[in-house]
Amino acid sequence: MHMSVLPRSLPVVACVLLLSACRDGKVTSYRVPHEADPVPAAPVAATAPSGGAGMASTPVATTAGMALAWTAPAHWQAKAATAMRKGTYTITGEGGEADLSITAFPGDVGGELANINRWRGQIGLGNLVQSQVAGASQHLDANNLHITVVDYTGSGAAAQGLLGAIVPVGAETWFFKLSGPAALVARERADFMDFLKTIRTP
Repeated sequence: MHMSVLPRSLPVVACVLLLSACRDGKVTSYRVPHEADPVPAAPVAATAPSGGAGMASTPVATTAGMALAWTAPAHWQAKAATAMRKGTYTITGEGGEADLSITAFPGDVGGELANINRWRGQIGLGNLVQSQVAGASQHLDANNLHITVVDYTGSGAAAQGLLGAIVPVGAETWFFKLSGPAALVARERADFMDFLKTIRTP
């Protein structure tokens, strides 16, 4: 009698053990991050505006907000846009090569004074205080944009020059900076100012 009951109980014991194992099991989930969206290359369209043939107009969209377009002088050599730059130009001449960078960031990026002092530090000049900004910059109004312009020159035998423009656009701030050998930057000042007057929303 005892021998016949034991074999019949084995399936029951097996089921109990199996259910117990199922209750003890844990389900682990994993979160796989999405890859970052690639930065789109800026479209470039050649034009011949009234300012002279052979100039290039480059509309560039920001990641959010408004877009800007501009017309660069013919002798400025355009380079490909990058993740950090909306546009890049190279200018050769006295003392070597100058670089024109165009960048855009959300907000005011610390404000006008902080950005002016950052540029001054890049060419070895000391910081300004707020009361000195008005005398160390000028303003240009063009195409419904209010542009702050600076023109600084470092010291020494290999002095660097810097022409910069700060352009608030909606909730962003755009920066146009020409830097390089002081003599070359000084030569390009008139063209840089004319260039700023072409900046516009397309």
